[in-house]
Amino acid sequence: MSWLETSIMATKGVAGGKAGTHHQLTEEVQGKYHYVYGAYAKPVLTIEPGDVVSAETRDAFEGALKTEQDKPSEKLNMPYLNPQNGPIYVNGAEKGDTLAVYIKSVLPRGPQPVGTIALIEEFGGLVGTNNTAVLNKPLPEKVRKVEVDAEKGVKWNDKLTLPYEPFIGTIGVAPEIEAISSLVPDYYGGNMDLPDVAPGAIIYLPVNKTGAYLHLGDCHALQGDGELCGVAIEQPTTATIQVDLIKGMKIAWPRLETEDMYMTIGSARPMEDAARIAYRELVRWFMAETGYEELEAYMLVTQIGKVRLGNMVDPKYTLGASVLKKYLK
Repeated sequence: MSWLETSIMATKGVAGGKAGTHHQLTEEVQGKYHYVYGAYAKPVLTIEPGDVVSAETRDAFEGALKTEQDKPSEKLNMPYLNPQNGPIYVNGAEKGDTLAVYIKSVLPRGPQPVGTIALIEEFGGLVGTNNTAVLNKPLPEKVRKVEVDAEKGVKWNDKLTLPYEPFIGTIGVAPEIEAISSLVPDYYGGNMDLPDVAPGAIIYLPVNKTGAYLHLGDCHALQGDGELCGVAIEQPTTATIQVDLIKGMKIAWPRLETEDMYMTIGSARPMEDAARIAYRELVRWFMAETGYEELEAYMLVTQIGKVRLGNMVDPKYTLGASVLKKYLK
């Protein structure tokens, strides 16, 4: 038996984890890509719980950085970055429900070199930014193009090939009332840049508006913890997801499930507040799954919890707090 058959999505979802109609969300079908999360754009696709969507995502720069001679300051139009596929309207989704998104695959798309990395002025983990303003001059701008192959890996240079470890950098649903930049992560998901949001995982998102209005984009071929220089190996992809709906399951922040672990995700500044959000939600989830009272769960999670740093460069930082499933038995 596959672990998916015992997942929260399969045991509580409307579709019971079973795949429905397969939709192709090509660039032609998508048309205009979006730079905010909200419920004010007309959905490009309406699906039923259980349906599968293959979305042709663009890279975070929407293909504007074509060569290593390009300067981001000349080619990029801030804040129009992180183009999003969607919104996808999910029939039956209402406020207070939870959307379950199983990530089936994330494959590179387009001519080589398909991967792009860049150093952008006043953006990154080791430089002054608009939020941490300093008098030092920005680092020089730099663009790196790399070949990405799902089987062979990421060719960094003639001597070094990195593993292909893809994930969806930006995925989420509409906030309740706001329209928020796709650069920002928060309670609805968004630009979390968390490498665990990868093929084989299920991400759970809190539904805030009828229809959910699911968005996704900003897929990465590889990224270390923190997305240190501000940019991962950005790539256009075909990302295939299976969407289910859990009625009446209300969560405050995104959650994630894999074969071995449960994770809760928090986004905030300062970084310790993101960790606090993630761990608070994990303690509450642990209580619900095990029956432990709050203080017992708090003490136990202290011993077995792990923290994963998604990004330390976006307008809000993202951390995931996790426990292995074996401790919930």
